[in-house]
Amino acid sequence: MTDSQTLVKTLDFQLDIQSDNEGLLYDATLETRRVYNETIRLAKEGVDWDSISPRLEDDADLVKNTTQRIVAKALGAMENYYEYDDFGKPSHTKDGTYPLRANYKEGYNLSLTDDGDVAFRISAKPYKHVKGVLDGSDAHLDLLKTALTGDEWTVTTSETLWRDGEPELHVNIRNSEQTVRDKQDSRTVVGVDVNEDNVALTALSEDGVEDTLVIDFPEIKFERHRYFTMRKRVQNAEKSSMHDTLEGREERFVHDRLHKVSRHVVEWSRQFEKPCIVFEDLKEMRDSIDYGTRMNRRLHHLPFRALQFYTSYKAAFEGIPTGWINPEYTSQRCPMCGHTERANRNKKRFKCRSCSHQDHSDRSASVNIAVKGIKKHQDWNVPALNSLPQVRKVRRRASGAVDAPTATHSSVRDDRDPSRGVASRTVGVSD
Repeated sequence: MTDSQTLVKTLDFQLDIQSDNEGLLYDATLETRRVYNETIRLAKEGVDWDSISPRLEDDADLVKNTTQRIVAKALGAMENYYEYDDFGKPSHTKDGTYPLRANYKEGYNLSLTDDGDVAFRISAKPYKHVKGVLDGSDAHLDLLKTALTGDEWTVTTSETLWRDGEPELHVNIRNSEQTVRDKQDSRTVVGVDVNEDNVALTALSEDGVEDTLVIDFPEIKFERHRYFTMRKRVQNAEKSSMHDTLEGREERFVHDRLHKVSRHVVEWSRQFEKPCIVFEDLKEMRDSIDYGTRMNRRLHHLPFRALQFYTSYKAAFEGIPTGWINPEYTSQRCPMCGHTERANRNKKRFKCRSCSHQDHSDRSASVNIAVKGIKKHQDWNVPALNSLPQVRKVRRRASGAVDAPTATHSSVRDDRDPSRGVASRTVGVSD
């Protein structure tokens, strides 16, 4: 059994502008920044959110649809702040350009030329267009041409932005027919425990524990603390523009690392028969955290939901379903005997007070998540856990683009067929 799921993919291109009005596009992205800032300012002042878009549509020197998209983006940032407390409250004082958002065939249009190129027309301002052809990778161009001529993919929204002084167009295409296997039709459950400095994985089937892995990413915690320290210094010096710049750099760094880690989780999971990835539902966790000012700042800014979202999203492209379980006691329960006690866990060490089983505490939690996932989503029984494999750790390297390989060795165990497993991505280190 499969479920249809709408998936969106972003294709990025460079703009070869042939209408000799590149400055018009730049001015439009500056106006977009003004609309974004004004939306944030009004929202902070308590103005009714539903009234902001109509209020700005007549005032902005942009296509009406584009103004609506920018307002929606800004209000979405405010909503994320209130719900997840991500990266602090959005700023309304930033300067520079901001991506020009548009709907297909309203704010921008694409067409195939006789030479096989993809031509664009962007409505930078009312009745003023920027025209040219797209440059980009063969893979992205081929997929865009497929979307323009076929039924499998549909062209939707876009963002026009400036990167390193050059204009780019990022086009979203949607596939509404992508199939994701039903969770109950899975033969392996992968429990995922997301932590401050790592993500622990356990693959559990009817035969027992297939494999486990701990992916370390200590650089996220280190960089967030470093950026926090720098922001405090510039804030004390009353340099608000530099504060916003540092905040943006931190956000881009963290999201880049999360994309890499989530891709690794999905690739590792693919090696198993009909996998289903299971997470803890941590949405309400932050509201209950209170460990003092310094620790609260660290924990309240952990990107739990972002990493879970990226992983679930990438898994869907592979047809892999995801599920959610109640996180209660997953870090305190012994996976061997079931004894549950807070004292079982001491930082990264787990030692059961009943049966004396010892383990890496995060790996132990991932086993319990997998067990709960089987009980909730599967119609087969949880296997007896008489022993667990040796804990293996890998660390993501900190260079390269989001989609690029960042390490050199496989994280698939040697007794598995590497052709089914993770492409050469990581360096494995036995604990």
